[in-house]
Amino acid sequence: MPSNPSTWRFPILIIVLVVTALAGEVASAADNPDAALVEQGRYLAIAGDCAACHTAPGGKPMAGGVAIATPIGSIISTNITPSKTSGIGNYSLEEFSAALRRGVRADGQRLYPAMPYTSYAKITDADVKALYAYFMHGVETVDHKPPETRLPFPFNIRLAMMAWNWLFLDTRPYAPDPAKDAEWNRGAYLTIGLAHCDDCHTPRNILMAEQNSRLLGGAELGAWFAPNITSDADSGIGAWSVDNLVRYMRDGHASGVAQAAGPMAEAIDNSLRYLTEEDLRAIAVYLKTVPAVHDSADTKPPFAWGTAGDALSTIRGVAVPADRDQWSGARLYDAYCATCHQAQGQGSFDGGLPSLFHNTTLGRANTSNLVMAILDGVHRQPDVDMPGFANELSDRQVATLSSYLIQRFGNPSGSVTVDQVKTARAGGPSGNWLVLAARLVIGIVVLILVAVPIIALIRRRRSVSV
Repeated sequence: MPSNPSTWRFPILIIVLVVTALAGEVASAADNPDAALVEQGRYLAIAGDCAACHTAPGGKPMAGGVAIATPIGSIISTNITPSKTSGIGNYSLEEFSAALRRGVRADGQRLYPAMPYTSYAKITDADVKALYAYFMHGVETVDHKPPETRLPFPFNIRLAMMAWNWLFLDTRPYAPDPAKDAEWNRGAYLTIGLAHCDDCHTPRNILMAEQNSRLLGGAELGAWFAPNITSDADSGIGAWSVDNLVRYMRDGHASGVAQAAGPMAEAIDNSLRYLTEEDLRAIAVYLKTVPAVHDSADTKPPFAWGTAGDALSTIRGVAVPADRDQWSGARLYDAYCATCHQAQGQGSFDGGLPSLFHNTTLGRANTSNLVMAILDGVHRQPDVDMPGFANELSDRQVATLSSYLIQRFGNPSGSVTVDQVKTARAGGPSGNWLVLAARLVIGIVVLILVAVPIIALIRRRRSVSV
C-alpha cells in the first residue's frame, strides 16, 4: 500500500463517485421511465376513458369522486393519481395490474365491476406496463380522498365479489385471431378490452354480469339506452358504412344517420375523438363483423325512418289552451323545437343542427334516448349545446311531444308514456328489486345452512332412540 494516504484515497474516491453516479442513473431510470412509454400509457388511458369515471366535474384529473349510478346505488370512483396518501402512489406494477385486470386493490379489497376490470382483463402485459408508467409519472399528484362507496346490504360485502369473479371474470388477455388480419384484431382488442364498449352495450343478467350470447346487443344504461352495435342491418350498425362509424366516433355525428348524446357523447368527447384514424377504423371494421343480434320489432335501419313534414294547419287559428298539459304535440314542437330543427324537422341548412327524420334517436323502437335528449339536452364539446327542457316541460308534455316526434318523423312502432318520462326524470328504473332479491337469496341460504344440521341432529337422535 502506498505510504502517502492521499495516493490511494483518491482512486477510491473516484470509484465511489462512479458507483454512486451509476446507482443514480439506475434509480433515475426506475423513477422516470422512458418518455415514449409514458406517452404510450397516456394514449392507452384515453382509449380506456379513465377520465370519464375518475375526474369529477371541476375536479383535478384522475382524483376520483364521481358518483357512478348503478341499480343498487352510487359507486364513488377512487383517486388514481400517484398520491401516496390518497391515490395509488404506493402501488407496485403487480398491484396495479391486479386492480386493473382482476379487480383487487393493493389492500386486498375487491372492486365492484363498475370499474370495468372484466374488460381490462384483456389488456396485454406490455400495455399494463405503459399504463403504469403514465399513472405514476404522467399524472399530477392530488392528495384528495373521495367519500367511500356505501351500498346497501348485501352489496356492501366486497368479499362476495370473489364468488362473482369466479363465475364471470375471464382472466385471459386478448389472444389475436390468426384467421383475421392485424386491423381486425386491433379493433377487437380495443372494442372488448381498452375501450370496454361491451360494458355499456351488452345486456346484463340478474347478477349484473354481461350476457355474452348478446354481446353488444344493446342495454339499458340508467335512463339512457346503449343501442345495439352488432352487425345486424336493422337492429345494429350493419347498414352503416365504415366511414360513417369512423365519423361518428370522431365527430359525434354522421350526417343522415345519427348524433351522439348522453353517455356516448361523453365517451366521444373524453376518449374516442382522440384516437388515431387507424384505431377508429379498426374498431369500425371489427364492429361490422360482430355476430348479429336482431330485435323482431326492427324492420329497417333506425335512420331509414321518417320524412319531412309539419302539422301547422292543426294549430294555426286555433285557440291556445291555458293548461299547457293540453297542448298538442304540434303546438309543443312549434314552441320548443322548430326554431332550431325547422318547421318540417329538416334541421339547419349547414347540417350543424340535425334533421329529425332519418335519425336513429327517433327510428328505434326503444325511445329512452329521445326522452332523455328532451329532458337533459345534448351537450358536446366544443360547440353542440341543445338545451334540456326538464325544468320547462311536465311529464305529460314530454310524452306528448315525444309521441308527436315519433309519429311525424320516426318509427311509428315506438311510444312514450307519462310513466316512462317520470321514471327517466328520476334517473331510470329503481334497483330496489335487486336488493330485495339478493337479501331473499341470502336468507334462503342461511335458512338451509341452519336447517340442515338441525334436521341431521334430529334424525341422529331418533336413530339412537330406536
